[in-house]
Order: sequence, then structure tokens, then C-alpha cells
Amino acid sequence: MRIALFTEVFLPKIDGVVTRITRSLEQLAELGHEVVVFAPGHPPESFAGFEVVPVRSVPFRPWYPELEVGLPTPSIAAVMERFHPHVVHAVNPVWLAAYGALSARRRNIPLVASFHTDVPSYTRRLGLEWITDTTSRWITRLHNEAQVNLCTSRQMVQRAQGAGIRNVQLWPKAVDTRAYSPARSSVRMRERLTDGHPQDRLLVYVGRLSKEKDLLLLRAALARMPEDVRLAFVGSGPFRTQLEEEFAGTRTVFTGYMSGTELAAAYASADLFVFPSTTETLGLVALESMASGVPVVGARAGGIPFAVRDGVGGLLFEPHDADDLARKAMRVLDDPQLAARLSAGGRAEAEASSWRTSTEALVGAYEEAVERHWADRRPPSWHMRLWGRPMPRAE
Repeated sequence: MRIALFTEVFLPKIDGVVTRITRSLEQLAELGHEVVVFAPGHPPESFAGFEVVPVRSVPFRPWYPELEVGLPTPSIAAVMERFHPHVVHAVNPVWLAAYGALSARRRNIPLVASFHTDVPSYTRRLGLEWITDTTSRWITRLHNEAQVNLCTSRQMVQRAQGAGIRNVQLWPKAVDTRAYSPARSSVRMRERLTDGHPQDRLLVYVGRLSKEKDLLLLRAALARMPEDVRLAFVGSGPFRTQLEEEFAGTRTVFTGYMSGTELAAAYASADLFVFPSTTETLGLVALESMASGVPVVGARAGGIPFAVRDGVGGLLFEPHDADDLARKAMRVLDDPQLAARLSAGGRAEAEASSWRTSTEALVGAYEEAVERHWADRRPPSWHMRLWGRPMPRAE
């Protein structure tokens, strides 16, 4: 099968969406499929043996300068007609991926869209309330162009359906249990994350440092914990400077971005993963922590309860409640038996979720979209006849 994948984010940016895309591309390559990726910014020329087409973009300033907004270019049309995909996959259609969805419609190609980020919630958190309603309607409209819509947690399936999005399915969660493992624990990494105090108890947060992640809640929670509890932020983002100011003088380390074996060591060297965000559609970092044998204390909101079963791989606290976050964290830190049980339970949950199984489900969604599209085929509308460039069914 030939797949044209349009995404709003890609390498060298690192986040949960990029991880989901790259791991899926690796599996698609192993399964023998062909993919062309359209991505904004300055992506690598290829990934997993697949062509990556860079699309001109502009930073989303001043609200989120790290995010590159992709803009349509004539080269997209040329590649689409040369590649002649069986299906288009629009990842988080808002800007560039939205163009991918419209391109699929214009060329009469089956469409799969996937919902990874609660964009309306993020726009509110970034002070962009004035575009939130318009953004919500735009996203719903785009997703309803698709024959299949995928969400990364059951909670997001319900939210998408509540927003009026049709044909919604679950894209199963997955994590790399070979890369992330308790065996990756490192004395040297623990010394780094505790600022030279490895005997202290260590909380870690991994991910983007941005306003919508509710990270200031950790400041209030840390103030309620004993002096031998430390915190490490692994990652970076537009909110980093303000966080460093807010946490100045506290028992906190900021490491910047990590990846590969270094990131795996950071997870495995901690005692507890803390995750205050309420806007996650899944929370892949929570799965990576559980695969590393480190329990999670996360907000009972969004997709986190799908990733972290309360009492199995970690504990859930009431959203925005620093007291409850601190209580749940100390409950784990003060009870070695509970911590060991949560560690084992989280690792077992992670081992049941492989990238191969998740990607096979994705391929099934592609096949379903193709069959639905061509089974429901109607004569082209006057809009299509006037503006479209319909392509025959790919062989």
C-alpha cells in the first residue's frame, strides 16, 4: 500500500506525536508498505527509507515559536501525482495536514485522519480564546472529510464523538519496551538529575515545557514535600525560561532535551514520574516511564487514565490539585512495597502494547478507508469537476 502522510510536526522536533509517527513509519517499512511524508520546517531527507518532503513553514510566533506552521507549495501536487497514493493520512489536521485532507478530497483519494492533540484546549491555554470556537469547527469539518478517524485513547474517542466527528476508532497505544527498561537505570544519570544528591528521592517530568502542561503545579507540590525530594525536568520548550525563574532556589534540575539511551536512563533512574498535564490525548511519556519500571502520578484527565490505570502502573490525582498531587507522590515514595507493585504493574502493562500490533491496526484503518471510499463513490460534484483533479483508484 502507498500512503501519503501529512503531519504538522516531525523531526527534528521531539514530542509524543513525532514518536508515534516515527515508530509507525519504522513498522510500516518492515511490513512492506510505501510512504511519502510531507512535513514542515527542516526535516531529514528521509526516514525509515521513506522520502520526506520539506514544506515551507513559518514559526507560530509569538505564542509557540518552536512550532512551524506548514504552508502549501506546488511541489506537493507534483509529488502526490507521481506517488499516486492508495490513501492519505492527515495527522492532526489544522494547517499543513489540513491541506493534505483537502488535497485528498480534490484528488478523490481515501482519507484517514488522526487526532493527537486537543488543539482547542491548547489555544485557550495560550491565550487565544478568540480563535478557539473557529478552530473547533474547522477541526471537526476536516475530520469529517475522512472515511476513518483515529484517536489515541478511549477518552479522546469520546471527546471526538462529542465534538461531532464521525467514523471514530481507537488507535491502540504502544511503547518500545526494549528501549525503555528498568535495566537502563544509571548511577551517573541519577547524580546528574539530583544535582549530585543521588541518595535523595527523585521525581522526573519528561516532555515539552509549555504553558498548557500545567507544570507550575509541580512548584506548589514540591513545596509540600520533604527536603529530600528533588525534581528534574527533562525537555525544553517555550515555557522553560519562566519555569526556571519560578523554580529558582528549589531542589530542581533542568536538563534540556534528551533522546535515545540518555533519555531511557533518565526515566529508569528516577523514583517517580510526575505528570500534571490535563490536556493529553494519551501521554506517551507515561507509557515510557512505566516501561522503565518507574510508577506514574498523573492527573485524572484527558487520556492519562487510559495510559495509566489507577493502582496498576501508578496513581491518579485530582486535576489542578497540588495537595492531592503531593499526597499521591509521597504515598508512593514512602511505601516501598506499593512502589514495587506499581513498578511491576506498569512494566506488565507496557509489555502488552507493541508498536507492531498498533501499526497493524493502523494498516487496517487504511484498508477500511479505501474500501469505504470506493464503495460510497458518487459522481463528482460540480465543485470537483471545476476545481478538482480526481485520480483513478490506485492499483
